[in-house]
Amino acid sequence: MKKVQSILVSQHPEPDNTKSPYSELAAKYKLKIDFRSFIQVEGVDIKEVRKQKVNIPDYTAIILTSKNAIDHYFKVCEEVRFTVPDTMKYFCLSETIANYLQKYVVYRKRKIFHGKQTFPELMDLIKKHKDEKFLLPTSDLLQPLVPELLDKSGVDYTRVILFNTVAADLSDLENVFYDALVFYSPAGIESLFKNFPKFKQKDTLIAAFGESTQRAVEEAGLKCNIPAPQLNAPSMTGAIEKYIKENK
Repeated sequence: MKKVQSILVSQHPEPDNTKSPYSELAAKYKLKIDFRSFIQVEGVDIKEVRKQKVNIPDYTAIILTSKNAIDHYFKVCEEVRFTVPDTMKYFCLSETIANYLQKYVVYRKRKIFHGKQTFPELMDLIKKHKDEKFLLPTSDLLQPLVPELLDKSGVDYTRVILFNTVAADLSDLENVFYDALVFYSPAGIESLFKNFPKFKQKDTLIAAFGESTQRAVEEAGLKCNIPAPQLNAPSMTGAIEKYIKENK
């Protein structure tokens, strides 16, 4: 097992406070932890949105799985000159995403529901409002579980692609090396090889959150050394700490 001293976290914003799980992990084990998004999003042109034949005003509820979905939904509403009514219901994947809505709406005056972190949890709330007509704004990449559960539930929903996920330029990292790379989505793995087609794992540890990300790691011919969530380590930082303890 390799000793971990430096970690690069992809697709994860750098925490803006000193009590984040990553900052606490860094302080506890004297680690160098850097953050760099391996992907970036680009809004879909309004002409392309219209080609999807989705009439935004027709929907009474919105399913929001990310902050990007919120930003691009309200951007499109502005472009088509649609004022989102106070009666709109918002179903958010997590409390963090729900709180982000405050950027666009008066939170206390809106009907906002949120799960804890996973889509199956949110699905339980969606099923209780089957009479709504749901809009699902997403990127071109979407976890298969989302439409799968929505289709099985029988709710009336429509997916609309409002933004695309593309690889970020990582050329400045070509000669920078870390003991461990942390990934949160398959798109991060794709970006790694788009930027560095000849990448070889060698002694670099790969940490991956979620089954789809771990599968992408394996399909790329890499080894997932630190999978998350685990039974006794539900978070990515918890899985990394468990690895470090076992290494010691």
